[in-house]
Amino acid sequence: MQAAFQFLAANPYILLFLVVGLAVWIGRFTIMGYGLGMVASAIIVGCALSVLASTYGVKLQLDNFARLLFYYLFMYGVGLRVGPSFINSLKGDGLTFTFLAVVSSILGLALVVLGARFFDLPVGAAGGMLAGSQTMSAAIGSADLAITSGAVTLPPGTTEEQASSMVALSYGITYIWGTVGIILICKYLPRWWGLDAKASAKQYEAEHGVKDIEGGGLSGYRAGGIRSYRLENASTAGKSIAELRKAHPAYRIINVARGGESLGAEADLVLQKGDIVVLGGRTGDLTANMGLIGTEVDDPVAANVPLDQAEILVTNKEVIGKELETFRQTQNAGQLQVVRFERGGVPYPAGLNTKLQRFDILTVVGLKGAVNDVANLFGRIARPSSATDLLTLAAGMILGFLIGKISFPAFGASVGLGNAGGLLLSGIIVSSVVSRLRFFGSTPNAARNILEDLGLIVFIAIVGVNAGAGLLAQLTGALALKIFLIGFVACTLPPFIVWALGYHVFKINPAVLMGGVAGARSHSGPAREAAVEVGSSVPWIGFPVAYAVSGVLLTVFGYFAMILAQ
Repeated sequence: MQAAFQFLAANPYILLFLVVGLAVWIGRFTIMGYGLGMVASAIIVGCALSVLASTYGVKLQLDNFARLLFYYLFMYGVGLRVGPSFINSLKGDGLTFTFLAVVSSILGLALVVLGARFFDLPVGAAGGMLAGSQTMSAAIGSADLAITSGAVTLPPGTTEEQASSMVALSYGITYIWGTVGIILICKYLPRWWGLDAKASAKQYEAEHGVKDIEGGGLSGYRAGGIRSYRLENASTAGKSIAELRKAHPAYRIINVARGGESLGAEADLVLQKGDIVVLGGRTGDLTANMGLIGTEVDDPVAANVPLDQAEILVTNKEVIGKELETFRQTQNAGQLQVVRFERGGVPYPAGLNTKLQRFDILTVVGLKGAVNDVANLFGRIARPSSATDLLTLAAGMILGFLIGKISFPAFGASVGLGNAGGLLLSGIIVSSVVSRLRFFGSTPNAARNILEDLGLIVFIAIVGVNAGAGLLAQLTGALALKIFLIGFVACTLPPFIVWALGYHVFKINPAVLMGGVAGARSHSGPAREAAVEVGSSVPWIGFPVAYAVSGVLLTVFGYFAMILAQ
């Protein structure tokens, strides 16, 4: 074993990706649906290897430059992801969920700081407890930066390595209940309040026309389609397309073929007996009046209309704030279908009463002309692309580092966002600008996910490896118990307060509020479990804004937890 650890110590790149690979593998295992995930696994694997190596007299150490580089990439990726929802949170209905997220984040910060000061815990414990109890792994980075930047005054005899080790140790002790606890709390809060969340979800679905996005799987049902009919009805023949549309607004004539020739669908075209009329629209409408035109036929000439698929980014001021229902009677309404709706980077169960927000993304399929028309109406069309604009990435990173250098005097010290905060803000700015100017700055979701996932897991793996050697000297049973108790309270108390405020003060639908509580803790797992619990996607409605706000706050609060706990 000693030879193996000596080999790893001499080959740090192999060591790093061994930890990453093991973390991803272990993170896939679950017990009754619950697991550590790859990030928590990374710090445990890194610490375990480092501790085991130290028993053989081998010290494993990884480069700090790489640690910071990957953390900075992660922070920039987070800014890109949360930017749209973070901006939307500052107005309209988003303010309610913003308030709940702020309350939850501040309570979490206050509880770990007070606990650390009351028990006089070692330096680093507060930052680790915040990250673990609030399941915000990114807070480890900001807590670690508070140590390395000198913002935290280390007691005599305490090294930066020991303080960083305490961050990792506290995170590991509090993370498990931080994850399982919030999932259970979100899932059962309505029951503890004597509420039927499933009934509330069904009521919300009926009132707002919300459809389930959790059903998943392959289905033969299609909400819309195209069908061809031979005109046989004498009362319909002789009418223009405009007249037929006026009499039957649910139908959309998208093409007419006569004598084997495609004529299009101009409004003044007069229909004749024997024409092949191609209708597009909702399946229910297409089958409602079967005798209106005539017999359904298979005509490849008439039905040979160009289709398209695209993501439409909502940016036009004219449509922002309008409900989707208001667009049902537009010229193109029956010629395309919305197959996916995203808000804040997560799927959103949009309904007829859903109000469009800036930066919403609608994935539509339908006639090419209709897709282009709706894109021009709503905002900008974003064709699927695998290319990443590295120039914009470089510019965004530079902007973030420049913002991080800005500081001002406060409380007798120089205060600023630092590199991590600057990159987070830069990502938000870039995502906002790019949404308006789609001709540059393409960062596909897959590329952004790589920035986040790889950036965070590599950073955490390096923290774990570097911290592991000092853990044995610091860990005692009494210390671990104190850390766990503080983490337990910090995880458990805020969701109850957020729920009480949301339900009793803001009168939020219980099913929606379940997602709001999950978002306020910046954790998608509870929202997913809540959706399964109520058999509906309604909980996801309360998730995006709270998720974006708490994600930013808790990441930054890791830094403040370290300072306030001194």
